[in-house]
Amino acid sequence: MTACIHIVDDDDDHLSALCDLVAACGYEVRGFSSPRAALDGLADAPDLMISDLRMPGMDGIALLKEIKQHDLGLPVILLTGHGDVVHAVDAIRAGAEDFLEKPYEAAHLLAVIRRALDATAARTEVARLQQVLAERADASILGTSRAMRMFRDRIAAIALVDLDVVVTGETGTGKELAAQAIHAASARGQGPFVALNCAALPDALAETILFGHGAGALAHDAEGRAGKLEAAHGGTLMLDEVETMSPAIQAKLLRVLQERVVERIGETVPRTLDIRVIATSKTNLRVLEDFRPDLYFRISGIDLTTPTLREAAADISLIFAHYAQLAARRYGRPDPEMPWAMRQNLKRRAWLGNVRELKAAAEAFALGLFDATTENDPNPGPQTLAQRVSEFEAREIAAVLDTHGNNTLRAAELLGIPRRTLNDKMRRYGLSS
Repeated sequence: MTACIHIVDDDDDHLSALCDLVAACGYEVRGFSSPRAALDGLADAPDLMISDLRMPGMDGIALLKEIKQHDLGLPVILLTGHGDVVHAVDAIRAGAEDFLEKPYEAAHLLAVIRRALDATAARTEVARLQQVLAERADASILGTSRAMRMFRDRIAAIALVDLDVVVTGETGTGKELAAQAIHAASARGQGPFVALNCAALPDALAETILFGHGAGALAHDAEGRAGKLEAAHGGTLMLDEVETMSPAIQAKLLRVLQERVVERIGETVPRTLDIRVIATSKTNLRVLEDFRPDLYFRISGIDLTTPTLREAAADISLIFAHYAQLAARRYGRPDPEMPWAMRQNLKRRAWLGNVRELKAAAEAFALGLFDATTENDPNPGPQTLAQRVSEFEAREIAAVLDTHGNNTLRAAELLGIPRRTLNDKMRRYGLSS
C-alpha cells in the first residue's frame, strides 16, 4: 500500500517543488499552504506529515502540538531554515520524528522519509502483535518476514491433522512455542499440554516418570501415581530434547507409542492412551546414531523445522522492540526508544542463540544493562566460513546504503553488482531500502 504524505508550507513554490519530488518517488502526496488546512486534512489519515517550521499564524511547532493532542500517532518531520536549529531541537522534544535544515539534499530528505515510515510501521506492528498476543495462541511466534509467515502457516496446517510431530531447530528458535501453538490450534486444544524435558530425565526414575506406578510399587509412595503419558491423555505430550533420551527408554517408549497403551510399573492393567506426541530436537534425528530409527519413524508423522534469525533477519528489530517494551512495562520503566541506526545495527549482529538470546538482550536493554548501539558483537564465538562471509557482506551493503541515503541504484554501482542482485541480498539480510 502506497504511503500518503501531507506537506505543509506557506511558500507556494517550495511546496510545489517538494510535492513533485516526493510524488516522483511513488508516494501519494497532498500539499497544504497553511497549518489550519493541514489539520482539516487529517481526516484523510496520512501516514506522515512534513511541515515548515516558520509560518504565519500557526507555526510548525504549534501544528505539531495540535497533532499530538489528537493522539493519532502521526509522525511529523520539520523543515527549518538556517538559525532555527534550536527551535527544531525543542520540536523534537515535543514529539517531532525528525528535522532537516534548509537547504537539504533530495536524497537525504527521501532517506529521512523512509526511516520515519519504517519506524512508524515497526511501532504499529509491535502494538498489533501485543494486541493479538492475548487473542491467539501462536501470537508468541512473532515476525512478519516471509520465513515467519510460512512458519505460522505450516503450524496452522499441522494443527489440523492429528499426527505426531518432530520439531527440529537450533537453540533459541522457539521449538517449544511451536509445539504449544500446534496444540492450542488443534482439536486437542482444550486438553492437557504436558511437557517433559528428556535431558533432565534421570535413568533411575525415567520409567516411573513416563509410565507411572501402581499402588505399593514404590516404598515411598503407597497410593500409586500416573506418569506423564497418562497425564497427557486427551491432549499433547511434548518430549523436549528427545535426542537425549537413553536407548533403553527409547525401546520402551516405542512399544507404548505403537500400541497407544501403557501399563504402570507394578501393574498388569493396560490403560489406553489418546495422545499426540510432539518431540523437539536440536539435531536431525535421522542421522543421530544413538537414536532408534524405528522410534523416529513412529513419532515423525510430520517434520517441522523452526527458522533461525538468519532466515528472519527482517524481524530482528521488531522482536527486539516487542520484548524490550514488555520488560519495560513489567519493571515500571518507560518504553525504550529504538533509533533507526540502532535497529540497523541489531540486524548486523550474529545472534547465535536466536530469539532466546535476542529476548535476553532486549530485556537487558530495557533496564539499561545492554548497549545495543555498539558495533562489537556481544557474543563472539566460532562461526563457519559461510557465516563470516554473510556477516561481512551484510555489514558492507548496509554501510554503503547508509552512506548514500538508501539509494539502491548508487549503492549497486559502488558495490559493482546489478541492482537486482543487491535487492535480493537486501531481502536475504533484512536490510530496508
